[in-house]
Amino acid sequence: MSAADDRKIVLIVRQTRLDELVQRFNTVQQAQFYVEHLGADFGDYLAEQRQYRAAALDVETRLRAFGRVQRLDRRYLGNFIFGADDIVVVLGPDGLVANTLKYLDGQHVLGVNPDPARWDGVLLPFSPEDLDRVMPEEIGRRRPVRRVTMAKAALNTGDVLYAVNDLFIGKQNHVSARYTLKVGDREEQQSSSGIIVSTGMGSTGWLKSLYAGWAAAAATFGARGDAGDGAFPWDADFLQYFVREPFPSRTTGASLVVGRIPDLEPVTIVSQMAENGVIFSDGIEADFLEFNAGTRATIGVAERQGLLVA
Repeated sequence: MSAADDRKIVLIVRQTRLDELVQRFNTVQQAQFYVEHLGADFGDYLAEQRQYRAAALDVETRLRAFGRVQRLDRRYLGNFIFGADDIVVVLGPDGLVANTLKYLDGQHVLGVNPDPARWDGVLLPFSPEDLDRVMPEEIGRRRPVRRVTMAKAALNTGDVLYAVNDLFIGKQNHVSARYTLKVGDREEQQSSSGIIVSTGMGSTGWLKSLYAGWAAAAATFGARGDAGDGAFPWDADFLQYFVREPFPSRTTGASLVVGRIPDLEPVTIVSQMAENGVIFSDGIEADFLEFNAGTRATIGVAERQGLLVA
């Protein structure tokens, strides 16, 4: 058996928007009627699917020259067991790379951009054609690797959730959440629309929008909005938390609203919500941990990092 026959490459793909519409409406024709009835361009859905499927076939064909290829849909990431030596190739968009990283532990990830005209490709440095050159270098561990700090939520129930971009802690419907937040030796009961805990990679997403709103509000009222945009390096040894819309009252405070979570100094959040309390990661609300009354979450820097081939 050759080394290539023994080597496993996992190709991560996702459904296109058209695939999801067909699941909902049963046929392409019914999906087309729905989209065009609303005045949208169905041709864009068709073009996206053609491009993605062609790229997937091209990438899989190229990868077969270097090992056994297993194609894996994003829907099954949470239940898939990766081998320690697996090479993971993700066929964009960018969000799929982030979603994949949190299920890995030491495996290298190559991000491939299937449609540069459509996707920014911040996490997708390679085209399908690049794989002919990049794969031999990666197999020989000669490619540089970018380290990505991840966040971790560990509950007193034993459940654990990792995040590559950010964690959301609050109510499932984003209305008022009640909890106790402990940061260092300070503790405060709060009522808010939830807490965002961001990694460096996620700091240009949800966290950035929160800082933008904060700065705009400060400027409107004549205060200096000089806190920057919240961005920090992907491999930083800390996280950043931000409390959304804290409400001060006789029983709740608003003094612990933003700050760093250094490595080895996690924050603790205890739920006071009778129902619908959740923690989810990377914007995927369907994949969540229940966070109801009495549940304690310890939030901090994860013990493992994502490894992106550059």
